Amino acid sequence: MEDELKNIDSIILHWRESSLQNYATMQNLIKTKEYSWALFIGHLVVEKLIKALYVKKLHQHPVFKHDLLWLIRKIDIEMPSNYDEWLDEVTTFNINARYDDYKQSFQKRCTPEFSKEWIDKIEILRQWLIKQL
Repeated sequence: MEDELKNIDSIILHWRESSLQNYATMQNLIKTKEYSWALFIGHLVVEKLIKALYVKKLHQHPVFKHDLLWLIRKIDIEMPSNYDEWLDEVTTFNINARYDDYKQSFQKRCTPEFSKEWIDKIEILRQWLIKQL
């Protein structure tokens, strides 16, 4: 493989630890009812675990992309069928929370019920990804 890594375990650990830090931040944002930002950080939690898995499976640094479904497909790993839809939706949280023209409508969408549903799905994805590592 091109640019094969030699320090794979430390790179995987970096992505896992960074994801764990983001997970704690997400939990704090939920407590303060900053739901749109919690979902944005939830995207990062999942993205970083996918990137850890990317390094584990492909022995390469992950590409600079935030599209979760695209990243997981590059790894070519079997996953439950509904996860592709979930990853596709969670990817939108990255864009919707960051850019002003999307922020306001996204914040309105992030009711406590909507946010709980997606935080729960992010947690399921997180646990599944951790098991893959």
